[in-house]
Amino acid sequence: MIQVRRSAERGHFDHGWLDTYHSFSFADYYDPANMGFRSLRVINDDRVAPAAGFPTHGHSDMEIVTYVLDGALQHRDSMGNGSVLRRGHVQRMSAGTGVRHSEFNPSKEEPLHLLQIWILPEKRGLIPGYEEKVFAEADKRARLKLVASREGHDGSVTVRQDVSLYASILEPLERVEHKLAHDRFAWLQVASGTVTLNGEELRVGDGAAISSQPSLEITGRERAELLLFDLG
Repeated sequence: MIQVRRSAERGHFDHGWLDTYHSFSFADYYDPANMGFRSLRVINDDRVAPAAGFPTHGHSDMEIVTYVLDGALQHRDSMGNGSVLRRGHVQRMSAGTGVRHSEFNPSKEEPLHLLQIWILPEKRGLIPGYEEKVFAEADKRARLKLVASREGHDGSVTVRQDVSLYASILEPLERVEHKLAHDRFAWLQVASGTVTLNGEELRVGDGAAISSQPSLEITGRERAELLLFDLG
């Protein structure tokens, strides 16, 4: 089964400094039919204006993965981490027993575009942690590049949940395939462009919940960037 979540169906708020779309219920957006998928709890598609951002705030018991699409993200947290993330960066912050952080667009001219992903951890009360890595464009071209996984395989960041997250960039007619075990589920999120998933067209911002599909075939219709979650 492939259940498509169209971009226009997502929750949308334009706060001026932040233009955000929520694939699942988040903050003031509540949709009981879309509370998450398996351990995937949040996919927020955020565009942050220059010299704006999220002031210091707290999280707990969540694996937070940030995927930067364009611009720069300045991160600081109560664990002592501080850095500027750019396109190609994937960041993992394990909130665990509690962490505070801020996220800011340090540019005075360029907007910031990112996907922020929340994954429920395998158990509560874990020790907070932080990790970031850079994945080159070439590593994602016409292939599914593992960028986050439970064991940190193949240089991916480590998430404390039974999830494998892949990123891919496809030119028109380029194709990738993914085998899905019978007891596994998947979510596909289109970050840019247009693809087909087993013949179903998905455009920028669209997502798809996938189950009972032993093989996934994703083909570029126009240049596209996507994230594929393989979920327990």
